This record gives sequence, C-alpha cells and structure tokens, in this order.
Amino acid sequence: MPSNVAPAPGTGTSSAAGAEAVVPAEAVTPLIRGIAVLRRLTDADGVSSLSGLERSTGLARSTVDRITATLARRGYVRLDGRDAVLAPRLMELGNAYLAALRLPRLLDAHADALADELDESVSLAVGDQDGIRFIHQATRRRAMSLSFRIGDLLPAERTAPGPLFATEWGDREWARWHERRAADPEDRGFPAVPARSRPIEYGEDDRNDEKDRIGANRTNPTNRKNGKDLTAAQDLTVGKDLTVGKDLTVGKSLAADRPEEPGAGRSARRLPTLGDDFEQRTAEAREAGWALDDQLIEPGLVALSMPVREAGRIACVVSVVSHTSRHTAADLRDTLLPRLRKAVAAMERELREAQHAESATPTPRATAAPSGLAVWTGASKQELGREFIESLARGLTVITAFGEGRAELNLTEVAQATGLARATARRALITLEHLGYVTAHDRVFRLTPRVLGLGFPPLSRTSLAEIAAPHLTELSQRLHDSVSLAVLTGDEIQYTGRVSTSRVMSVHITIGTRLPAYPTALGRVMLADLPEHPLTELLPLTPRTITDPARLKAVLDRVREEGYALVDEELEVGLRSVAVPVRERGGRVVAAVNVAMHSSRRTPEECVAEVLPELRAAVGRIEEDLWVAGRFRRVPRT
Repeated sequence: MPSNVAPAPGTGTSSAAGAEAVVPAEAVTPLIRGIAVLRRLTDADGVSSLSGLERSTGLARSTVDRITATLARRGYVRLDGRDAVLAPRLMELGNAYLAALRLPRLLDAHADALADELDESVSLAVGDQDGIRFIHQATRRRAMSLSFRIGDLLPAERTAPGPLFATEWGDREWARWHERRAADPEDRGFPAVPARSRPIEYGEDDRNDEKDRIGANRTNPTNRKNGKDLTAAQDLTVGKDLTVGKDLTVGKSLAADRPEEPGAGRSARRLPTLGDDFEQRTAEAREAGWALDDQLIEPGLVALSMPVREAGRIACVVSVVSHTSRHTAADLRDTLLPRLRKAVAAMERELREAQHAESATPTPRATAAPSGLAVWTGASKQELGREFIESLARGLTVITAFGEGRAELNLTEVAQATGLARATARRALITLEHLGYVTAHDRVFRLTPRVLGLGFPPLSRTSLAEIAAPHLTELSQRLHDSVSLAVLTGDEIQYTGRVSTSRVMSVHITIGTRLPAYPTALGRVMLADLPEHPLTELLPLTPRTITDPARLKAVLDRVREEGYALVDEELEVGLRSVAVPVRERGGRVVAAVNVAMHSSRRTPEECVAEVLPELRAAVGRIEEDLWVAGRFRRVPRT
C-alpha cells in the first residue's frame, strides 16, 4: 500500500528496516503520503512533474493531484503547469527545527568568523542516526567551491564529523550502520554525495604520516564502545591483513615493512571501499579529539573536524573544508588545527554562557499563539472542496508548533500551539514519530534533524531573484504592465528580475542592465533607506529630471515617509514608474520592485490608486517568503 512506503533514500534509516516498519494503526495516512511527496521533490532538487511524482511515490495520480493542491494552498509548493515546484515557505518546517535547536542562533556567527579568518569554507553539522546533516554553511566563493547545502545528509563513514559522532554510538547505532551499509552498498540513498561504487585506488597516501599523530601505542583491542574487537596494533608486525583500518582507504597491505610486488595478492582479497575503515577512524577520533576527511566524499575534497560539546555531549561538529589544490589533509591538520581548537573553545563558551543565562532567569516554557488553523482549513476546504486534504495540512502544522523556547513540548502544548484537538494532535505526532521527524521521551516530543530533509537543501540556495520571480509574474499578469526587481550597487541600480509585457509599446530592459539610481523609482526607494546617498553628478536625462541636490533630498525624504516612489518621465520621455522597497527581516531595504509603463497608459493619480496597492501586496508576499528563507541563512540578492 502507498501508505506503507518505506522511508525515502537518504533518511539515514536502512531500507531493510524501513521496509519492515509497521505503520501504527493511529497513523495519519494522508500525512505519510504528503511527506513522501515532499521527500521526492527534495530528492529531485525541488522540481518534478506530477507524473514523475506519481511514478516515484507509487501513489495514484488523483492522490498526487490532491496532495500538491493542498501543499500549494499551504504555500509549500507552487504548481507551474504540469510541474510541482518547492516554494520558500516550506522552509518554515526546517526553521522550526533550527530554532528549537538554538545552535544556529548561538554559533553561526562564530562559524562565519572562522571562515573569514581562514579563507576556507566552514560548516556545522549534527548527527542524524547513522548520517550527519548540515545546519550551517559558510562557503567561500571560488571557481571550485563547496556545493553542500543546509539540510544535506551525508553517510557518517565518508565524512570528518561522522567518526566524532560515532564515538557516542552504542550497539543499536552500530547495528543500524552495518545494516544500512549492507542494504545500500553504493550510498545511493544519499543524493548529496557521489555513489560509493569505486574501490580505493592503490597509490600514494597523503595520510601516511598519521601514524605519528596517534602514536604507536594502540594496544587496546576494544577501542569501541560496542565492545567489538579491533585487531591490535601489534598485528601490524606479523603481517596480518586488517579488514578495517585507516590504511585500507588507499588499499595498502598492512604487512610488516616488506616490499610487495606489483599486483601481488590483490586478486586473492576483496578490494576495500570507501568507509570500510570507519570503525578504526572512530577509535582514532575518540583518542585524538578531532577527525580528518581525506577525499572520502570525492577526489580533492579534504576536511578537518572537531566536536563542540555542551554538558559533556557533542552538540554539533564544526568542520573546515578545503581542496587539495590548497591543502593536503595532513597540511590542513598541521596548519589549521590550532585555530580550529580556538574557535571550538569560543563556541563552547558561548553555549555555557547561554545555558547559564537560561538557568539564571528561568521562564515558563514558551507556547506559540494559536495558529488560526481551523479558520484557514475551513476556508481552504470551502475553496478547494475534496481536493484539499485537511489532515495533511494539520499534520504539517504540528511541526511548526516547535521553535525557539519550544524545543520540547507535551501533547497539550502542541494542541494549544496549533489549535488542534488533543486527539488530532496525538495522531499527527504518532505519525511524525513513526516517520522519524519527532522523538518522544517521557511524554515530551522533540523534532529531529530529519525535518531539514523536507525541502531545505534545494531551497537553502534560493536567491532573492528566484524568490521574487513567481510574484513578479503574477503581478505583471494582473496589471498587464512590465514589472522589475532591482538592487542598489553604488549609485546605480542593477536589474535582477524582470517580467515584460507583449505590447507594441512596452518597456524593454534586460536582467543585468544598470541605470543611474537618482532618476528612477527603483533607485529612489533604495536611496531613501540610506543614511548617506552615494550620489555624484546629477545629469539632466530629460527636461523633467531632478538635478538639484537639495530638491532631490527633499524628494527622498518624502519617499522614505510615504514608502513608495513615483517617477514621471525623468529617466526617459514617456516612461512612468512606481516602486516600493523590499525589506529583509531586520527592516533593511535590500531591493525594490517597480511597475513601469508608457505615460499614456495611466495618469500619476491612477498609478497611485490602482497600481500601488497591487504592487505593495506583491512585495508583501515577496517579503514573507524572504523572511522565511532568510531566517537562518543569507539570501543572495542576485
């Protein structure tokens, strides 16, 4: 049955375990199916045809249509012809987890500062069962730069953070890891990484000198918490081959220092593959307190990681990531480890201070205000009829009940935060726990990192121009005029988004075009937000262009007060334009949107009465999406 679909690839749960999982009797089937659709869209990088979703989920086309209609009504997807496209509003689910986690709010600035100091990419990751999931990325922009995104899930054994998290694993976690490795031998369930299909090549190893960092005295054969024996270090002296161990990452024999003839013995034993040495790397990480990734993800990628601890447990792992053209793994360790240690100490101090502040001023557990879900679902049901799946919308709303100050909620608190009946909230929580998005302990529920797998990776790289595009299109279609998005660059505006009309007489400007800011409506709403205006010479482009600095300053003061700018034939004779600013979460103007037309189309008064309300509403929708998308990341302006 579709409702019993096993967990999607990349969830960190072995496919065998997922296939055998029994769906609880009280689980909400539409919620299971709706989350399956979101997972498939995420795996497809945010876009899929409806027929593609039908094939990948195994659901009936009518079910897919109803699910996507409900998600579109919620603002989580956008229906573009025959395609379903993930929308920025979906990131509110991942934001709920990140806010409840606290770590991004406390540590992101430290990671960004470390990236600036080292001029290398820095990431923060948390453990997600037998994988690791990114919660922050501070990426250096280069020709060869890191492509991992917030929310991406990686197999623990092919990363630097993985061995560090595995130092806290018990028997259950190791059994899950072995089961997943057997069920998915090529890591096909982790779309963010290349497949593990190649054996390790024989050749020179950048990690040969790592024997010195650990030392020769590794005589304890039970270096792992689950009690399974590792072959002792002294076995190296008697010519035994190890089935695990760091040297297997390059395919070298661990026989005593005797030369091996080319190709000798290679056909008699299985070639090791990526991750075979994970247990050994975990033992080394436990001893050293840090870990390396020497091209385990793909050739050229190296990383150095250290754990950030809170109350004695690993809260997250910080990694410095580079390329072999800049650092070898050994060089990364020798050069950057002292600075990484210093950054980790600062992060742990930040966590201690935050914990102390929270303990010193205890407050009642925060509860979100009722979401108005009943009113919204009622209106949606009336508008969409049977195409709207109320139980799916309610179930997803339960995730948003969590957040900052609401990391742990009991059933009553979830019901109060969402406005749902206790029985409805309970069934949703049972379903989310079954799917791995919620954990329960002593009747208290917490979100898991898996929530970030619901659309966050493809959406976490969305630019402001991409966020605005569907809203610009809708506004242009509504008004039948050209609509543009622009940013301020010095004393010029640069067009970053554009929807033109097909009129004989229309405004023709291409994306990337730059114009002086002072004679444009787009420029004036952005200049008005600045404490000082970066203006040079004011040239008369038309007889109506304002060129007097004092007069222009007065105009900008009025624009700041009224919240919009109307420019009538100052850039070009016959061109009339009205614009409003786009503001980020903190209120700073980051862009502007305008509607431009020939002066014969509307009078200035008609622009204010007819166009301005529609323009403001469209910009309001852009800002809502921008605020969701930019809560835990910097949204690129272009």
